[in-house]
Amino acid sequence: MTALTDTILQDLIDHKIVQLKVEDTFTFASGIKSPIYTDLRQTISYPKTRKAITLALAALIQEKYPQATVIAGVATAGIPQAALVAAELNLPMVYVRSKPKDHGTGRQVEGVIQDNDQVVLIDDLISTGGSVIDTAKAVVREGHQVAGVVSIFSYGFPDADKNFAEAGFAFAPLLTYSALINRLADQKVVSADEHDRLSKWHQDPWAWPVQ
Repeated sequence: MTALTDTILQDLIDHKIVQLKVEDTFTFASGIKSPIYTDLRQTISYPKTRKAITLALAALIQEKYPQATVIAGVATAGIPQAALVAAELNLPMVYVRSKPKDHGTGRQVEGVIQDNDQVVLIDDLISTGGSVIDTAKAVVREGHQVAGVVSIFSYGFPDADKNFAEAGFAFAPLLTYSALINRLADQKVVSADEHDRLSKWHQDPWAWPVQ
């Protein structure tokens, strides 16, 4: 972890962007029941955090996908992040709707992509990867090339690794679940027992909650 990503991780805790229900659950879009929720849409409201994320995502893209020529935001949470990163890298930006619009051109990808462009998609958070993989497939269906996917945070589920591998898309996150819960434990935001419970959830999230 770099100094920049370490700062972002701390900001998520300090701004209470990370929410806990260790004895209860949140429900993800995938249907997973979770004792933790990371509301990364809030990060755009904090200028210092927002800038740090922009710089870190830009550096991650340059490291992992140096061939990138277009930055794409995944609707909706990835759109502001993509705008900021595209400006930082001085690259064109597009955004991808969750489904094709039902009027006009009927496009799903909004913006200009040239034939030889390499698109990097940005989303805020990855759980199973299903929604961003569908978005990447939409870019390919419209005749474009996807260099890879990045996100601010990933829960690091085996399901996500399997889904990205099967779809044939590369993926790289800034922050991981294990780093987050270890920081929460180090700062005594969660007890040792709560840390253990959060770790057990991560091992088999589909089986949660367990008694």
